[in-house]
Amino acid sequence: MNGVGTMHTMRRVICLFLVFFAWVSTGQAQQVTRDIRYATVHERQVLDVYAPAGAKKLPVVFWIHGGGWQAGEKTMVALKPKAFTEAGLVFVSTNYRLLPSVDMDTLTRDVADALGWVHKNIATYGGDPDRLLVMGHSAGGQLAALMCTDDRYVKAEGFALSLIRGCVPVDADTFDVPAIIEVAETRARVHHLPLPTNGHRQKFGNDPAKHRDFSAVTHVARDKGIPPFLIVHIAGNADTTAQARRMANVLETAGIPVKVVRRETTHEQLNDDIGAPNDSVTKELFAFVADALKR
Repeated sequence: MNGVGTMHTMRRVICLFLVFFAWVSTGQAQQVTRDIRYATVHERQVLDVYAPAGAKKLPVVFWIHGGGWQAGEKTMVALKPKAFTEAGLVFVSTNYRLLPSVDMDTLTRDVADALGWVHKNIATYGGDPDRLLVMGHSAGGQLAALMCTDDRYVKAEGFALSLIRGCVPVDADTFDVPAIIEVAETRARVHHLPLPTNGHRQKFGNDPAKHRDFSAVTHVARDKGIPPFLIVHIAGNADTTAQARRMANVLETAGIPVKVVRRETTHEQLNDDIGAPNDSVTKELFAFVADALKR
């Protein structure tokens, strides 16, 4: 074969490889549908769906991003879509409107609307609406826990808490909003420091009744269909550690299965490492998912 023929063959092989790679990465390994509207009021009312190719009636992970209720994006998912779809689940990541453009009521309602959309429509994307798992990081962890304990949100969307098979809040500090406000403000006072100016009181408002209402611990009770919890937090933060213990104690008292996992890492790294090979939290999470789906 002459040089021209050899070069032509090599180019053809490279082109075929690139076509095969694109076919595998976009068509077969994972199908991604972005910016699906779950409501029409605001541009942030969109979500992304990641599904294994040929998905049909697979369990669904509904993921809520963090960012202090003031920032964040549905694209902040790192390794999670790949890890979950390779494990045979559909993965959904949602946006929602943020403080201070809206209040906490509106923000939370966006998340509930997105979850309701998933229940009504995820079968079209290969998911099983009767096998949902709700998860989130940081502020998203507070929202995940609230979706899984305050049944008013899912009832308004036309389904029951019993269809949520598991809840995984990751390094959240607000399962008990009054407690985190009191701790932060007491800490400032006893050390003669200025009170927080962009803390939880400012974010959740000044109404103590609202503080209780946005606290997952307020809504935990027996026989509501509240799913099992896997509460994940970093070891080096006293607030998330205390809040994890508080939430776990309330769940245990109500007879709801719960496991608390702590890891020596940072708030951001804990989230980004979910889905990584040999990550200890990932192993715990997938073991929890497997067990939750058996129930």
